[in-house]
Amino acid sequence: MADIFDVVADPTRRDLLSLLLARYVATDSDTGELRVGEIVQLLGTSQPTVSKHLKVLRDHGLVSVREEGQHRYYSLEATPLEALEDWLIPFLSADFDPSRIDPDDADASPAFTAWAGARVGSQVGRTVADRSYKATTALHNAQDRLSHGLRRITRR
Repeated sequence: MADIFDVVADPTRRDLLSLLLARYVATDSDTGELRVGEIVQLLGTSQPTVSKHLKVLRDHGLVSVREEGQHRYYSLEATPLEALEDWLIPFLSADFDPSRIDPDDADASPAFTAWAGARVGSQVGRTVADRSYKATTALHNAQDRLSHGLRRITRR
């Protein structure tokens, strides 16, 4: 059986995970789910190819499926990706020097800054990173909606 590294090595599966992540954090999604047909359309790939890759992701616990009649709804299960994160963090932070963080640097990642040099559990870092990503995405979505609304108003 392939390990998590082999599973995410495939670009199609990474694309699937990215789609499901985008749906998971989307402010207009109550469930974070995508129908197989939606995935096929968004990826521009054949249904058998999508189904094959979804099966691999499902077998490794990276996605869950909910059946409703003829439809299958998939959603992201990020917990297995923690093994990747745990393996990668030492490499990403090997040369990290917390004294080089400029607290006034607007480009510094708040999530990285929060966990990188601290002696805290990995769960805190994951939570901070997750909330930071969700907040950034929500802000971006709100800006898009506002911009769209303003364009509609100015056309009238």
